Amino acid sequence: METRNAVSRREAIAAVSAIGAGLAAGIRPVHAESLSSARKRTPGAGDKLVLALIGCGGMGANDMKQLIKKPEVQIAALCDVDKNRMPNDIKTVTDKYGKAPDLYSDYRKVLERKDIDGVIIGTPDHWHALNLIHALEAGKDAYCEKPISHDITEARSMANAAKYHKKIVQVGTWQRSTADFTTAIDYVRSGKLGKLAKIHCWKVEERGAGRGVNAPVPTNLDFDMWTGPAAAFPYMANHVHNAWRWFRNTGTGKTGDWGVHMIDIGLLGASKDTDLVMPSEVAAFGGKFTFVDDDRDMADTVQAIMHFKDPDLLLHWETGKDQPGRPDHGTEFVSTDGKTLRVWRGGLKVFDAYGEAIPIENTPPTNDHWQNWVDCVKSREQPRSNIASMAQTTIVCHLINVALEAKQSVAFSKEKMDIVGKAGKDSIFYHRHYRAPWKLPIYK
Repeated sequence: METRNAVSRREAIAAVSAIGAGLAAGIRPVHAESLSSARKRTPGAGDKLVLALIGCGGMGANDMKQLIKKPEVQIAALCDVDKNRMPNDIKTVTDKYGKAPDLYSDYRKVLERKDIDGVIIGTPDHWHALNLIHALEAGKDAYCEKPISHDITEARSMANAAKYHKKIVQVGTWQRSTADFTTAIDYVRSGKLGKLAKIHCWKVEERGAGRGVNAPVPTNLDFDMWTGPAAAFPYMANHVHNAWRWFRNTGTGKTGDWGVHMIDIGLLGASKDTDLVMPSEVAAFGGKFTFVDDDRDMADTVQAIMHFKDPDLLLHWETGKDQPGRPDHGTEFVSTDGKTLRVWRGGLKVFDAYGEAIPIENTPPTNDHWQNWVDCVKSREQPRSNIASMAQTTIVCHLINVALEAKQSVAFSKEKMDIVGKAGKDSIFYHRHYRAPWKLPIYK
């Protein structure tokens, strides 16, 4: 299927060079005005919210399927650099509205449309920052998949850009909208568990990346655009769709993939609201101990310890193969008197110091995560997984990967929202050099 409004590689390079030229000092880049020219009025309570999906298939497609159910929403356009990723999503939209959506291969063409109010971002990790910041500059609200960024610098700039442009961004950490997790957070915050001593979060590592071989780029894929700001590399099928998470050039490993879920719940329980507590020091060890024969260069086994000063406690993150007697993922809160709350997708239990179960009642249910975003776009209130809060969780996950690469503990300051000292600042998960002609707009 031919895509509409596709641009040549030469045109794309010229456009991006113009966009990225001459970043101004301070809070916003000079190109903010040019992209903001596409801005339209904020949708009112009775208006349709017109959306576009950037990044078909995968979680982006799932988010679109949730949002297309909402009577307030209309899906107008789809965008992907791989034509083969689009047919199922085209069918979903066509079946809903009786006509096919507009199709694009370059997300910047989507952002030029004044009739589009917001975007769903379902691209790989290494694309989230540019997709989101450019959308904000173009006056769009956004639903962005997790983790929001590939590194700490991106996360900070994304959160600051949303604040500057006054846009509503919901991150796809939907656990914040489900009963077991909201109940767990409320229970811990209420003090019923007792004073926290430690938090334990984990996820079993269940799959590797396999072995890839150099091959011609498929004709359906614009591989140069897929690579985007990441470092150039030879095309191998197992480095692209689905397995990109396990390569440091494009993904953030299991810590970025699931840490933003399970660690997020731990941070929320230890905090008073969505302004999260942040660690003062992070140490991590890990490596390839399970999938030793595949191509992945991200650790499949990780043990990380974080020290928090306010409140004074430890948080432990673990990924690997051994989780006896527990679900394959979860968050545990342990009090100073030995009581434990364990929560996972589909379950919540509280135990006394002797391991006996304690009854617990669920807090009142919330509306779903996607409806929460739609409601907040209309009201201009902050959603449950607002980007300011999720930038904090994402930075904690990046700190683990930074400490792994640094091979030493890394100090962090919440006040500065930055690493203290030199340790870790040469890691790709702290800051990456963008491949020309792409440039990251910096918001401070």
